[in-house]
Amino acid sequence: MAQAEPVSTSDSIQRLPTRRFPDALTLLLSCLALATILTYVLPAGEYDRRQDPATGRTVVVPGTYHVVASQPVDPFAALSAIPRGISQAASVIALVFLVGAGLTVVDRTGALREGIDWLVAHLHGREALALPMVAIVFAAGGVVEGMSEEIIALVPALLLLTTRLGYPPITAVAISTGAAFVGGAYSPMNPFQVGIAQKLAGVPLISGWGYRLAFLIPALAVWIGVTLWHARRERVEPALLATMGPPRIAPRSAAALVLIVIIYSVYVFGVLKLGWEFDQMSALFLILGIGAGLLGGLGLTGTAAALADGFRSMAYAGMLIGFARGIFVVLNDGRVIDTLVHGLLLPVERLPNVLAAAGMVIAQALIHVPVPSTSGQAVLTMPVLVPLSDLLGISRQVTVLAYQLGGGLCELITPTNGALMAVLAASGVSYDKWIKFCAPIYLALMFLAFLAVGLGAAIGLR
Repeated sequence: MAQAEPVSTSDSIQRLPTRRFPDALTLLLSCLALATILTYVLPAGEYDRRQDPATGRTVVVPGTYHVVASQPVDPFAALSAIPRGISQAASVIALVFLVGAGLTVVDRTGALREGIDWLVAHLHGREALALPMVAIVFAAGGVVEGMSEEIIALVPALLLLTTRLGYPPITAVAISTGAAFVGGAYSPMNPFQVGIAQKLAGVPLISGWGYRLAFLIPALAVWIGVTLWHARRERVEPALLATMGPPRIAPRSAAALVLIVIIYSVYVFGVLKLGWEFDQMSALFLILGIGAGLLGGLGLTGTAAALADGFRSMAYAGMLIGFARGIFVVLNDGRVIDTLVHGLLLPVERLPNVLAAAGMVIAQALIHVPVPSTSGQAVLTMPVLVPLSDLLGISRQVTVLAYQLGGGLCELITPTNGALMAVLAASGVSYDKWIKFCAPIYLALMFLAFLAVGLGAAIGLR
């Protein structure tokens, strides 16, 4: 009988299955399963709620947490939470689909590529300036209005720019989403975050702006500095555009690019001045797609085909937002959201002032995972923390700052942030690759956050 040939150690090692980090959809389904388990493990409980006249929102009543009848979510109900999450996030998902459709039409005309090629050619020798300039623009968006889902609209253009400059896709995410989230976390004026929290805390709006600005500047310097270092290290010299002749923009492409500028100008004005929400923004990108297709010479049939391709290209990113929302639906149905908040905030009251302020940051970061809405987190936690901070002798301004920094910085890493997961999916960047890039900077920014709230507690920031 023939003997089997011995297998070398190296061959056996090569045949071992490699372990891969789960993709975004698998990760979100795992979080959904964990949320379902928590509805069986944790006691159900809730706070009483009332209407807050200052904000017009329903807020919790401090000191009213009580245990209620257990309401565990069975596996089928948990899966049913996914379409419910999609339904609740319908406006955001519609924006994602229509953004993808509109910009796919623009790309199909060649206008976007011609415009980016022209820009890159004129940046020759100064390519590195493009990254910090773009990052500062997005950071300003985070500071002013907490830019988040709106960034999805710009992913195709950002990817085209960074690719033409020789940078990897993760650079596009870092200079846009990352910069905006850092700007929002340290913002002195974001109405959807610091504004709501200050109203609930009973402190003047935009008060303490100088103190926040003093920490915003180094925070952005850290984020942008590390992003530039990583981008330079990973850069691959792009093909010279000169080999294709001097970049030029055809008249049809120029018309399409002018339309883009007009649409984005209306978009910014509508958000900042008219209070537009996702439905109005979605309509703008549908106008962009139809208008660019006709101006770019695609005709009605070509424009419709490009719109359909755009819908398909953004389907995965859009669905991730609905899946992420489904996790909150499960926890809310199981009546354990308030239990989580109560359990995470309870240990803070046993700490000395400076440590209690740092503990609030950690608690707010952990709460942001099951409660991914920053405004929703404010109305849930601030009414509980304000009386506690008064009892401990911590200024209310520090309490607001702890909420901002804990929840705002968590936006960078939590898989329940649908906007982050959608941007990563649209950019082709895996969640684990993003975490490897982001984690060291996140830890540095959290250290800065502890310094900000600790010093604020020590000096009695008002």
